[in-house]
Order: sequence, then C-alpha cells, then structure tokens
Amino acid sequence: MENTMLSNDPISRLVASAVEYMTDAGQRSVLFLDILRQRGDQYREHVAKTAPHVLNYAAELIMDGRKLDDPVNYALVRIIPPKGIEIDLKRRPFVVVDPRAGHGPGIGGFKADSEIGVAMKAGHPCYFIGFLPEPMPEQTIERIARAEALFLEKVISLHPDADGKPCVVGNCQAGWAVMILASLRPELFGPVIVAGAPLAYWAGVHGKYPMRYSGGLLGGSWLTALTSDLGGGKFDGAWLVQNFENQNPSNTLWTKQYNVFSKVDTEASRYLEFERWWGGHVNLNAEEIQFIVDELFIGNNLAAGRIKMSDGETVDLRNIRSPIVVFCSKGDNVTPPQQALDWILDLYADVDEIRAYGQTIVYTVHETIGHLGIFVSGGVAKKEHAEFSSNIDLIDVLPSGLYEASFEAKGAETANAELAVGQWVMRCEARTLDDIRAMGGNSTEDERRFETAKRVSEFNLAAYRKFVQPLIRRMVTPELAEWTSHLHPLRLQYEAFSSQNPFMAAVKATAQQVEERRKPASSDNPFLAFQETISKQIVHALDTWRDSQEALSEAVFLAVYGSPALQAAVGVDPRSAPPSRRQEMPTQYRQQMEKRVAELKSQISEGGLREAAIRALLYVGSARGMVDERSLEALRRVRRDVAGKPVTLSEFKSLVREQFFMLLLDRDAALGAIPALLPDNMNERRAAFGAIRDVLSASAGISGEVASRLNRVAELFGLEPGEISEKVSNVAPFDPKARAS
Repeated sequence: MENTMLSNDPISRLVASAVEYMTDAGQRSVLFLDILRQRGDQYREHVAKTAPHVLNYAAELIMDGRKLDDPVNYALVRIIPPKGIEIDLKRRPFVVVDPRAGHGPGIGGFKADSEIGVAMKAGHPCYFIGFLPEPMPEQTIERIARAEALFLEKVISLHPDADGKPCVVGNCQAGWAVMILASLRPELFGPVIVAGAPLAYWAGVHGKYPMRYSGGLLGGSWLTALTSDLGGGKFDGAWLVQNFENQNPSNTLWTKQYNVFSKVDTEASRYLEFERWWGGHVNLNAEEIQFIVDELFIGNNLAAGRIKMSDGETVDLRNIRSPIVVFCSKGDNVTPPQQALDWILDLYADVDEIRAYGQTIVYTVHETIGHLGIFVSGGVAKKEHAEFSSNIDLIDVLPSGLYEASFEAKGAETANAELAVGQWVMRCEARTLDDIRAMGGNSTEDERRFETAKRVSEFNLAAYRKFVQPLIRRMVTPELAEWTSHLHPLRLQYEAFSSQNPFMAAVKATAQQVEERRKPASSDNPFLAFQETISKQIVHALDTWRDSQEALSEAVFLAVYGSPALQAAVGVDPRSAPPSRRQEMPTQYRQQMEKRVAELKSQISEGGLREAAIRALLYVGSARGMVDERSLEALRRVRRDVAGKPVTLSEFKSLVREQFFMLLLDRDAALGAIPALLPDNMNERRAAFGAIRDVLSASAGISGEVASRLNRVAELFGLEPGEISEKVSNVAPFDPKARAS
C-alpha cells in the first residue's frame, strides 16, 4: 500500500521521470558523439578516394575527361540498372549533371528515389557526368562545356535507335552550365531540365533572398581572387559550402545536430548518408570561380548575351531549340523563383517572341521545399522528377510557348486514370510573361543599384590585381596553401571528431556499452517535452538573429548602392534606367524566320489526313489553354494509328509544330484547307475524328468553346450531325502499355 501511494505522489513521479530522462539523455549524448566519430571517419575515408562520389548505383566509365586534348576533371559514366529495373534502349537517355558548387558528385543518384532512380524506373537509360576533387591545370568553364559536348556526342552515338536526343538534367550550378552548352550546341540536346538553377542573378524581391546582395556587400569579386590566391591558384569549395550554411544558421548550428541527438536511435544512417556528400569538398581553378562570380553572379551577363567564348561565339540562350523545364521553389532562399525564371523576361518581349524562336518553356514552382530538397528530396523525386521522367517525350511535343506544370493526385474520381503513369497527373497550362512578373522583381532603382555594385566590383578587382595580388602570390607557397585548406573550419569539425582524436576511442567503447543497456525515455516523459520547447526557443532565437542580419544587409546594400553620388562616380546615371539586358532579334535570324513564315503559309494546303487531324486537334484543344498527360498520352494514338505508318518522335514533333504555327499565322486559311487534305474514304475520316474526340475527352468533358470548335471540325470533316457523338467502332481502344510505342 505504501509503495502504491509513493508511486502516485506527483513529486515521486517527477523524480522518476527526471531519472529516466537523465539516463536517456546521457546515453543519447554518448551515442551522438559516436555518430560524430563515424562521420569524421567516413569523411577521412571519402576524401582519401581518387574519385569520391555518393552515387547509390554501380557505374561504368565511358569517357575520362582527363584524357581529352583539353583535359578536364570531369567524366561520363553509364549507370548500371539494379536488378528488377528494365531499360528500354529505344527510349531517350537521361544525362544527369551534378553541381560543382563545393560538394562532390553523386547527389542526383544517391538513393533509389532520386533523379536517376525515377528516370530508370520510367525505362530510360541513364548516364551521369561527375568530377574529381582536383581540377586539371588551366581548366576553365569553357573547356568543361566543350568536354560535356563530347560526352553528349558519345551518348547519342551509343543510342542510335533512341526516339529522341538525350534529356539533360542540370542541378543547381550545373543548370546554368547546361544552358550555356545547350545554346552553343543545340543539336545535341533533347529536353533540358534545370532544377534550382540560378539564371537571373540580380532578381528577387525586397525582404527575401538576401544572398543576391553578398557580392556588393563584400565589395565585389576581389575577395574571390584573394581566396584563390591564398589557395595557390585554387578556390576551396568549402567556402561555397560555408556560404550555403550561413543562409540558415538555426539549421547549421542547431537543428541538424539536434535532430540526430533527439532521434539518435533512428537518424544515424540518414544523417551519415547526407554528410558523406555535404563534407566531400572539391576545388575549382581560380579562372573557373572568377568566371562564375564576375560573369554570372555579379555581372549578370548570361541572359544579356554578354558572355563570349574564346572563339568569339556569343552565348545566346535564345539559340536553345529543345524544351526547357525549370523547377524552382518559393522555399528556396538560394535560388528563388525570380532568379530561376526572370531570364525569360530579359530575353523575350512576350510569348509570341518565345514562339518566334521556336522555344518551349515549362516551369513549375514548389510552395515550400528548400534548395537542396529540389534535387535530393525523396518526396520531390517521386512526384515532380518522376512525372518529368515519365512524360518527357510528351513535353517534347508541346507547341512552342510558355507553360506552367502542375501536379494533381490521382484518385477514384480521376477520369481515364489509366492514361496517367504513377500517382500524379501532370498538367501544362499556357502562361504569359505577366504570370512571371506577378511573382515580383526588381524596380528600375534596384537595377541601378546592382549595376553600380557590378562596376564597383570591377574597380576593386582591378585595384587588387594591380597592387595586392603580386605580393600575395609571392608569399603563398604550395605547402602554405595546403595547410590553410586543412585548417578550414568545415574540415576541422570532421577531423576533430574522427578516430584520429585519441579521446574518441573512449567514446567508441562507451557507445558500445550504451547500446547494450539502452533505455529510451517514454514518449510522455515531461522532460522530453521541455527539451523540445528549449530547442524551439533556440531555433526561434537563431532565426530572429538571421532575419535581423538579413534586414540589415539589405538596408546597407540598398543605401550604399542607391547613393546617387556613388552611382555617378562609377558612371551610372542616377536619373535614367540602367542599360537594358534585352537583345534585339538578330537581322539574320529575322530574315530566316520571315522566310520560314512564307514557307509555312505556302504549305497550308499540303499534306493529308495526319496533317488535317493534328491541325484540327490543336485548333480545338487550344480553347482550353492547357493539356495534361492523359491528353498527351491519348495523342500518341493519333501519332500511332492515324493515316498510315507511325512516325518517329522527332518527325511527330515537327509535324505538331508546323501545324501549330500555321494556325497562328492564318487560322482561317489553315482551317479552310482541312477538307482538301482529307481522303474521300468516310471511314478514315470518322476514325480520325474519333481519335481527335477521344484525345480531347481523355482529361475533361467536352463542353463550351471546346464543343463549339469540335462541331466546326466535324463539319470540316464532312460528318453528319448524328455522327459527332457516335462511337467509332473500328478504332482500337487505348492501350496504356503502348506508351513507349
């Protein structure tokens, strides 16, 4: 009786909970220290490898960039599909290019639910372009681009029967590199997917995304040159990683470690898996990083067409002929949607100009995912990247223009759900440039500020190179450069907790004993709740400090570079708009386009049933302003079954675009010519009309303007009113298994 009374006493229960919690917390502390020891040992083992990476797949070396005439530290490998994954060699290959932004390669395929993983599940052959920790002598960004062109040529040669050129995925910093190459060698590319990739480097809105102010606040790129000189001609990628970590101090200083400490029994493997990549720092040549900072992040010259190659060729993103898929997120404070999308505003006056260049741009904006999550999150891989992989051929045949992709979960109410692969239905809706402008952007005053920061950077860099750089280069020896690299704070935190530290041997032994006697606290222990409360307060304090620092940084940047005196001193007129980045359409291209327009107009009356069916389908479908994968899957039926032998994807794409442009140029003439294109055989006409109707009904009911246009098409096909809704019996039903045909 006495023991029962004691057990019900609040103070006794509190004491018992405290003892239980202290035991649990002590054990977790030891296990957490041992995880840090494992992280340190993993780091030392990883960096000791000749070609460290975090790919979760076996790979076969195809081309070694070090053996090229202009050697680079990049390589092309073929991903060997794991057991149970069937690859269709007739499907276009995927080539994933990982960012060289301080970390080592492999994050695009470091687990099953990754960009590489979902592409292989969709049946695509996969290749990966990675890199070694040390750059080759005299390696430049241009050399890397030329090497990657050779890699793509090799991939194309290995898949002569593939139904389309490779789809190339560029993550983060690899995104702008892929876009540069695609503008120089457009014939090598199928669709281009850029994930979390900065392309408009000044863009943003006030109160958010302060990383764009960093260059100006540091006085420009002279500090980049100094860091490279202190590294003996190499830039330590650990500094780039440090910049990422500084964007979220609560996660860097607390949350990441606390999450492991609080869930020490379950989080070790996930934490160590990520840290193997996060700590795999790589180096860049001074010339490479200086190009990136001067030409891109501070100069913002990419969309402006002010980047030239050594042979004088200008980088013009309007030269890209393949569909461009842009994946960004509102939760990304490194590459916000404005930096991912505003290059479109820099290049084009309106959607008609996008179409004039024959470009198709599809973008999707995630609501919450952070920068790394765009290309490492398993949830994102299973949704957005899986949909892109499954529907990449369908994206490739979209008519030129600007679209936003959205994803709707499949359910019992989803019509024709069998036509959509996976758990989501992808929809592409037509957009205008105003939809991108609505996300916010810079004012004229902001543009002047960034232009001023750019010119200040140029002055400071010139001064550094003339007065300081010669002295630094004479002082820094290879031994000193290596020593300073080892002393970088990010490297020290790995080394300090590795088994090289003699104190960690005791931690390892103690951790083994703790695992044998582990006693986790019960989930209702009040001290665990108190622990969570303290953690949230720490996070809140660090977030508040970050917000105040970011607000101060923005205010300083806006005030300093908004000064009329400073602007006038560096040659920026405080009263006028800064130089426009808009480029006029080249005269030669305009002449070619006018010639092509004349050709298309002259060909309106040429063709047969296939041309008529595609033209009619585009006319009716454009009334919706959107298309989803069910309609596009049904469209394969027209490609496969209507009017003779099947055509290749590239031929079908050309056919769709030609008919689309004919409708844009002269819709009345294009529609009026349809009856002359049709065969006399009414059964063939009915079959084609039935296929058109089935494509349109695959994703939504036919009503309103769509129904009105379909009725007009029926008249053009010479059908009687009673035949419009009549079931066409001699057309085979949809076969979802025939997606790859």
